[in-house]
Amino acid sequence: MMALAVALVAAADQVAAAEPCDAGNRVRVSANDECLVIKTYGESAARTSLIIFIHGDGYRPDPSDYRPSDYMYRIAQSYGAKGVVAVGLIRPGYFDLMGNHSTGNSHRDKDNYQPDVIETVAAAVKVLKIHYKAENVILAGHSGGAAISGVIIGKFPGLVNAAVLAACPCNVPVWRTMRRGYNNWPLSLSPHDFIAGMDKNTRVVAVTGADDGNTEPVLARNYVASLKSMGIDASNIEVPGVGHNGIVRTRDFTTTISQLLAGRP
Repeated sequence: MMALAVALVAAADQVAAAEPCDAGNRVRVSANDECLVIKTYGESAARTSLIIFIHGDGYRPDPSDYRPSDYMYRIAQSYGAKGVVAVGLIRPGYFDLMGNHSTGNSHRDKDNYQPDVIETVAAAVKVLKIHYKAENVILAGHSGGAAISGVIIGKFPGLVNAAVLAACPCNVPVWRTMRRGYNNWPLSLSPHDFIAGMDKNTRVVAVTGADDGNTEPVLARNYVASLKSMGIDASNIEVPGVGHNGIVRTRDFTTTISQLLAGRP
C-alpha cells in the first residue's frame, strides 16, 4: 500500500512537470528547472514590497497520509495590496488543496533541506523579485520553511532584505539530535552554518512558541544570539502558551510581518 501511495505521488509530480509554468508568475514560477506552485495576492506599484510565505515539512510517516501544504495561502492573502505582492509558495515535491503539485524532490520525511531544495526556492525568490521589481523582499517561513529561509538569507546575501522565522529549527544537526538522538539528516543545510556570509543589512526576527516541543525555543534563541554577535539586526520573540503549529496564528507573527513591511524594526 505504501509503495502504491509513493508511486501515485510521483505520478502526480510527473503530470505537473509536463504543465507549462505560468508566464505571469501568478500561479506558477519557473525556478532551477522546476515549476513551483504559488498563489499570489496584491499587485506591484511604483515601489513594491514582495513577501513570500514558505510552509513547513508536514511530517507524516505514511506517504498515503500526505496532506496539502497550502495553509500559508490564507496568511499571504491578508497582506496582498497595491504595492505589496504576497505569495504563498509550495515547496518542491509538495502540493496544495486543489491538487496542484510543485515539481522536484521534497526529500520529505528524510533529509528535507538538501541543496537542490534550497537552490530551487532561492531561484524562485529571485525570479519573483525581478518580475515585480521589488525593492523590499521578505521571507516568512514556518518550521521547515523557516529553516529554508534562514539558509537562503545566508547563502544568497542581498537577495532578501528581511526574514521572519517562525518555529525555526535554526541549527538542524542539534534539532535532529534533540528529536532522534543523533543527526539523521546529514545532507540538510542549516541556517547556523551560513551566518558569516549574510549581508549585514539583513533583518531577522525569530518567533517561537514557548511551548513548542518540536523546534524548541533554544534553537532560535541561540541563532539570534549568533546573528547579533556578527552585527546583524536580529531579534527573538518567544510567545507564552503557544506550540509549534499555532505560532503562525499569533499576533506576534503577523505584527512582525507588518512592521517589516512598514520598514520598522
